[in-house]
Amino acid sequence: MSGRAQMMWDEAVTGYDFGRGHPMDPVRLTLTRRLVAALELDREVTVAGGRAAGDSTLRLVHRQDYIDAVKAASADPAVADPRYGLGTEDDPAFAGMHEVSALIAGLSVGAAEAVWRGDALHAVNFAGGLHHAMPGAASGFCVYNDAALAIARLLELGVERVAYVDVDVHHGDGVQAAFWEDPRVLTISLHEHPRTLFPQTGWPEETGGPGAEGTAVNVGLPAGTGDAGWLRAFHSVVPELLEEFRPQVLVSQHGADTHFEDPLAHLAVSLDAQHAVQAACHGLAHAHAEGRWIALGGGGYEVVDVVPRSWAHLVAVAAGKPVAPETAVPEGWRQEVYASTRQAGPRRMTDGRWPVTFREWGDGYDPADRLDQAILATRKAVYPLRGLMP
Repeated sequence: MSGRAQMMWDEAVTGYDFGRGHPMDPVRLTLTRRLVAALELDREVTVAGGRAAGDSTLRLVHRQDYIDAVKAASADPAVADPRYGLGTEDDPAFAGMHEVSALIAGLSVGAAEAVWRGDALHAVNFAGGLHHAMPGAASGFCVYNDAALAIARLLELGVERVAYVDVDVHHGDGVQAAFWEDPRVLTISLHEHPRTLFPQTGWPEETGGPGAEGTAVNVGLPAGTGDAGWLRAFHSVVPELLEEFRPQVLVSQHGADTHFEDPLAHLAVSLDAQHAVQAACHGLAHAHAEGRWIALGGGGYEVVDVVPRSWAHLVAVAAGKPVAPETAVPEGWRQEVYASTRQAGPRRMTDGRWPVTFREWGDGYDPADRLDQAILATRKAVYPLRGLMP
């Protein structure tokens, strides 16, 4: 098996553009790609393109009537059908929507194929992670669910156990829905509590459908949770469950919208903690999945200061060449930022919180602490279903 990492990229993904003023500004992808180049990470990864997913691939997750509705809205945005979540405030229709959404899906599917076939040990598609799309509807800025499609393709190739870990600030509802009754897929989502954030799902009691009880895991974090609490929650649930499940491949989604600067949510996580979780996922892939790791992007709406740095760290971790947090941001990239956004770019690759520390679950819990209550609720709901002690 090749030890090299692949970074999936096609400039055309920047056409995933819901229009002026929409939070999902494609400049976040352009700036990430250019920061990866400015840090010379291109030398450490194989940059790979891919084909747009065709209908037969999209049907692994999505209904044909929905695919047809996306194609119709893509050809003429005026006919977008809101019954399919299209032409809404969150998911406005735009010309070429089907083609670019299918391309992003194809890159994630290509990442899955490369990792399973041994062409790469790790593969990153930071344009992916569009985890809200449902089998029959667009939702939450997501048209096709590339994360679910990558997992479905792995199953089609004969993989028997896939673990999906989602650390976006929003619940990974579309991926959970796609595999709700499939015991071959373990979905774990850490997200802001559904009481305070879209999509209002991801309660600890959501543990999987008939025949797949205990394969959906949800940790709803109190608004305001910062680095120490976020890392405590991750390490109190994820490693133990992966050890028990023994996945053959790990797929992770790294939405950057947990960050304290993100305008759409209410967690208070730093780049340093995001970097720590990226490194943890890398380590868990090696510990439990023979190193096979597919890492995806996701949300993230502070598109200059946060997203490019977070996902450049992700590429570096996958390449086995992590960027030291004290590293200065290349000046040439900062000039590109100003030229394209009229904003001053960040100066360092860190928020100044490295190394991030947290208290392990085994050190005891505080029954009066809201974060510990959330962690315990998840463990009590899921662990007995998996033969573990909560």
